[in-house]
Amino acid sequence: MRRALLANKAFAGAVLMFAVLFLVYQSMHPRGFSSAVFVQNANETVAIAFVAMAQTLPVLMGGLDLSVGAVMTLANCIASEMVNGTPLEILLGCVVTLLAGTLFGLMNGLVVVLGRIQPIIATLATGAIAIGLALTIRPSPGGEVDGDLNWALTNTVFDLAETYGLAEDGNAAWLAPFADIPVPLILLLGIGLAVWLPIKRTVTGRTIYAIGSAEGAAFMSGLPIARAKIAAFTMAGFFAACGGLYLAIQTSSGNADVTQAGAYTLNSIAAVVLGGTSLMGGIGGVVGSMIGAGILRVFSFYFRILSIDPLLQPLIEGIVLLAAVSLGAIKTLRVKNTLELFR
Repeated sequence: MRRALLANKAFAGAVLMFAVLFLVYQSMHPRGFSSAVFVQNANETVAIAFVAMAQTLPVLMGGLDLSVGAVMTLANCIASEMVNGTPLEILLGCVVTLLAGTLFGLMNGLVVVLGRIQPIIATLATGAIAIGLALTIRPSPGGEVDGDLNWALTNTVFDLAETYGLAEDGNAAWLAPFADIPVPLILLLGIGLAVWLPIKRTVTGRTIYAIGSAEGAAFMSGLPIARAKIAAFTMAGFFAACGGLYLAIQTSSGNADVTQAGAYTLNSIAAVVLGGTSLMGGIGGVVGSMIGAGILRVFSFYFRILSIDPLLQPLIEGIVLLAAVSLGAIKTLRVKNTLELFR
């Protein structure tokens, strides 16, 4: 255990920070540790967590994806148009939404690999395309998402079961152990871990880490560099689409908001760093980014419960984020050999 903690100090620190901040917040809240508060917190965290997971894949390779917020916005607008009607139409709308984001991520990967363009430049351009498409689909905020789906996926497991007739008179015995668990949390962990963990153990997953550590060495070792880059950006598009789909379900609408897209992109980078993933690449993972997203959201929870002046919130958030991220640079002060900075 000690060896594992030493090898993952940044991730362990992120978990500890989140645990302390969240427990203190719940203790201060008048209805802290209640199912209603947990559901509210989970709903506010899911979208940014998915976008942070999307950002993690390019960052692990030493790059940045500036299109994740735009792809999320595009998916949000598509979902607001298609996720309604009969159950089959709803399912089709969800599939089309996720497929659109995945294909956009694939396009990013192909542009980076075949065009040999730096990811930050390529995704800046493709992000503008995504926003343009979103504005075409949804020139003004609006749309509609199935009401039952909205209620079932933004509340507890009990509400989900009751909505779709899985609970007998509301007293099904199988529901008792986890009836109060927020469905958004299950969706986040289920989708994130189901997609990431199997891929992480494959050659493609290991190559993503190898590219971030030393792309030249990875190439000389015969690893599939091009395939790994395309796969990473494709998964990033999928996770961003998951965030957009959930945001549409949560709000029952779509909005091609350029400011919102930019804010999600910047916050995703902050969440990735807070979760222990190095911007230099090769270190970190999706689970850490979930924790980082949680830390970001807990900050906003404190603003609300402490009634902080909205004009001061960006200043305080920026100072806290800068302090938290700077902790990761402390080790450079102890470096005696400058070459160690590049290892």
